[in-house]
Amino acid sequence: MDIKNFIVREKARCDSFKLMAACFYQPQMDILKEDLLQNLSESLKVSCPEAAVYSEEMIKLLSAYSEEELLIDYAKLFVGPNELLAAPYGSIYLEKDRRVMGDSTMEVIEFYKSHGLVMDEDFKEVPDHIAVELEFMYYLIFKEIEAIEKSDMASAIATIEAQEFFMNKFLRSWADKLAEKIIKHAETSFYRALAGCLSAFINKTEIQDSLPEELKAAAISYSA
Repeated sequence: MDIKNFIVREKARCDSFKLMAACFYQPQMDILKEDLLQNLSESLKVSCPEAAVYSEEMIKLLSAYSEEELLIDYAKLFVGPNELLAAPYGSIYLEKDRRVMGDSTMEVIEFYKSHGLVMDEDFKEVPDHIAVELEFMYYLIFKEIEAIEKSDMASAIATIEAQEFFMNKFLRSWADKLAEKIIKHAETSFYRALAGCLSAFINKTEIQDSLPEELKAAAISYSA
């Protein structure tokens, strides 16, 4: 893959993370219908065709539900007030006592800090919420693309390696488990399709195997 095509693919992957993160916030029908799902599908067709199958299904399913039905399902799965059927927090799956804000959450916060991000005091969500971790991947890919466009290949490789570490240490460690919970407990096919989309995207998206020669050379130099 040459550098131009690689950047096109990375921009699509970047958008895919950002738009998928948006799907895990409280649903607003006008936003979902207007651009979000269509843009997600278009970006996934480039970055991860296996996941695009599910995003296309989400588009078709959206008309089958009212906003109220999606809100009720969303609340039961991810918000409460009763027991969360599909808790969207990494620590619930990674901690032995299944608690929010556990040691794994602290590790995530430290990783954010090591890449220049500090949680805003007004931000109400837990740092290892699935949407926040997906948005962090968007941020890392954005920084990678920015470095490539400045011909700073060493910084690009450092950011790519940060992505792979974060994916393997955190996201891939629990995203499938979350997807399984959603599929098991969701009352709407829309959220079951979102779960399939998340699982396919997290498991199929790769970086290092398709690096252009300019970045492979930088990777060798960086590792040395």
